[in-house]
Order: sequence, then structure tokens, then C-alpha cells
Amino acid sequence: MRQGRRTGIIGLALMVALAFALAGFAPQTVPDYRLASADKVRIDVFGEEALGGEFVVNAEGKLALPLIGEIQAAGLTVAQLQDAVAQALRQGYLNQPRVTAHVMAYRPIYILGEVNRPGEYPYVPDLTALNAVATAQGFTYRANTRRIFVRRAGSQTEEPQPLTADTRVSPGDTLRIGERYF
Repeated sequence: MRQGRRTGIIGLALMVALAFALAGFAPQTVPDYRLASADKVRIDVFGEEALGGEFVVNAEGKLALPLIGEIQAAGLTVAQLQDAVAQALRQGYLNQPRVTAHVMAYRPIYILGEVNRPGEYPYVPDLTALNAVATAQGFTYRANTRRIFVRRAGSQTEEPQPLTADTRVSPGDTLRIGERYF
């Protein structure tokens, strides 16, 4: 009897640990995020595993899906993409498709200028400019640590912003750390 209770408690503890571990791996989303080229999306169609999978938004802003072919994704939110896929599947393929979608990987950010390792880095939700600089292994000795230049995805101009812990970075942004003058 004692052995059975111990096994039950250990089993319950393992289930709780597994639940917490899986909760940590749940995909995070950026509120009101609009999809664009290079985003990786997971689409699931309930009861139809062959119709789902992981897809990358191509340079034209489209996803190539089984049965329905290419569908416009760039500029849509995840909820709008779910609706668009469900609508396309209703057009002669499924009666009541239940579609879920989430972003697996956001388009990368680019860090230039006076950082130790300039380059392309993966975006993570809630990324700040200071976190991005830390990802690029910090400032060089010539860096202006008070201001950052941000070019948002789709914009042609850089906007100077104060470099604080609250300066948010979005997917596809290009960050440039300038040189200080004295």
C-alpha cells in the first residue's frame, strides 16, 4: 500500500513538472503582430494532419499550403491568417475546417555599428534595445551608449531614440549604434 501511494505521488509530481516544462515552451506572440517575409508559421487543421505544418512566408508575402496552394500572409495578423486558411479550405475541400496558427520564428533583427558582433540575430518577444546590444556582445569602446538609431521594418529612414531599458525592438528592425564624438 505504501509503495503504491509513493508511485502515485511520484507520477503526479512528474506530470506537474511536465506541465510546467511544456508551459515554458508554449509559443509567445507579439500582440497585433503583422506577418511579413521570413516569418515562420505553424498551421494546424484539426483532424487533417496532412494539411498542416510549418511554413515560411516567402519574399512575395505568401505561404504555399497543401491543397489550397499559395495564400497571402504578409500584412495579416495570426487570427486573420487562420480565417483566410479556413475560408480557402471551405472552397471545396472541408465543410467546417478548424484552423489554428502561431508564429514559430519571427523575422530577424539586424544590429550594426559600434557593437562587438554586428550582424543578424533572431527576434524574441519583449526584446529591448539593451538586450539586443547584449546579444551582439556589448558596445565597443567608441559606442554612443545614450542613443540608438532604429529603422523599423518597411521604413526607409532611421529614427534616433534614447537608449534606455524601455526602448522596444520589433521583428525586422535594424538597430545602429553610433559612434560617440568625445
